[in-house]
Amino acid sequence: MRDLRRRRHDREPKQRFVLFCEGAKTEPAYFDAIRRAYPNTLIEVHGGVGVPMTVAQQATDYAKENGLARGSQKRKDSFETNDQVWAVFDRDVHPQFKEAVELCEQNRVGAAWSVPCFELWLILHEADYGKPDTHQHVQRALAALRPEYGHSGAKIPNCDDMVGRVEDAERRGAMLLSEREKDGSAPFGNPSTTVGQLTRAIREADRRARPPG
Repeated sequence: MRDLRRRRHDREPKQRFVLFCEGAKTEPAYFDAIRRAYPNTLIEVHGGVGVPMTVAQQATDYAKENGLARGSQKRKDSFETNDQVWAVFDRDVHPQFKEAVELCEQNRVGAAWSVPCFELWLILHEADYGKPDTHQHVQRALAALRPEYGHSGAKIPNCDDMVGRVEDAERRGAMLLSEREKDGSAPFGNPSTTVGQLTRAIREADRRARPPG
């Protein structure tokens, strides 16, 4: 029989994800729900950071200060080796969107971007969405699917319910990226999103750190 004392150490330690988000309400509410759904990860959320370049810069600065950016001179503690830093922001009508993505890529910071906005990612938990719309149209479409999102201007859906379908959203998000490749509008065609790459990384980290049995 396998030594149970060894089994307790077979799982990996909890992986930490540090997220810098453009929005102050919707994105933090969603990733707080993800944190509750995947408790075998450590998720730190900084919301309301600002426009894409500001988000990317703060995420990059954090990565550099903590030895996580490419070429960083600071030595990481052993428990920080697998930490991931992500910037979460929208295309919308913001300037320097592409430059923000490039800054993240140059510094080993994940870029979870959405075109036109984060609400597209939320819709994908409920349904397909393939129309090249503005952020106003996408927000209205989300409110039609999740009435609580538009109630009193709160802009916060029931994220705890939605994250139960995150794998559906990841599948739909991957399909959108594939479609943008086919129609020649990649990498930032409308609509598209890479938030599913972040949630998939969180889910896989949670699985690796899950207690056996």
